[in-house]
Amino acid sequence: MAKLQVTQTKSGIGRKQNQRDTLRSLGLKKIGDVVVVEDRPELRGMAESIPHLVDVKEVN
Repeated sequence: MAKLQVTQTKSGIGRKQNQRDTLRSLGLKKIGDVVVVEDRPELRGMAESIPHLVDVKEVN
């Protein structure tokens, strides 16, 4: 199954609470953190809801 590599590129400071909660739910805590998650619709949607804070790549 495909996986997504999600990298935090910007800080959550000064952002709305729901955006900070989304970062935390993905397992991202600080700039430069990288997590690899399964490519599921709910996780893809979380990453797509904060495109200005994260970079998403598909990994095999």
